[in-house]
Amino acid sequence: MAGTRQILFIQGGGAGAHDEWDDKLCDSLRRELGDGYEVRYPRMPDEDDPSYARWSAAIRREMAALDGGAVVVGHSVGATILVHALGERPPEQEIRTIVLVAAPFVGAGGWPGDEFELPHDLGARLPRGVPVHVFHGLRDETAPPSHADLYVRAIPQAQLHLLPGRDHQLNNDLSEVAKTIGPGALRSATQE
Repeated sequence: MAGTRQILFIQGGGAGAHDEWDDKLCDSLRRELGDGYEVRYPRMPDEDDPSYARWSAAIRREMAALDGGAVVVGHSVGATILVHALGERPPEQEIRTIVLVAAPFVGAGGWPGDEFELPHDLGARLPRGVPVHVFHGLRDETAPPSHADLYVRAIPQAQLHLLPGRDHQLNNDLSEVAKTIGPGALRSATQE
């Protein structure tokens, strides 16, 4: 593998989320992926009051700065806004994989909310041929595990990864995510 693979990690919302919560997820991902990966972890604007307009604009700026073939990962409301933004307007650069971690589903059956409401045909709006992985802890008390099922209905091509005993922060362990997007995953995808 020539060069460094880029991962864009979008934080969740809430006061202190960037420095006190999701930094542990980002550190876990860096540790599990090891050398050869650059995990970008930008601070989202007004993290304690996530807005689709502000966050999607920031996410689009971050994606525009990526090399082609990067992986995008979002946690919690950051994942919800990330996938909504990707469905609304595909990025200019090619992305390799979309990963949603503990993402609340906003819309029918999930959380109410006009600003983040996801379209029923979300899967058809996402970039063609890009794998989508949905990771959700079965002990998530913030975004219930049923939200993961709603994502799989809205994105039929998504692969669901339910993790027993894991909370909204996946117990600060993204080892399964790293296995899905890391070097072993790349080799097996190119051998098929």
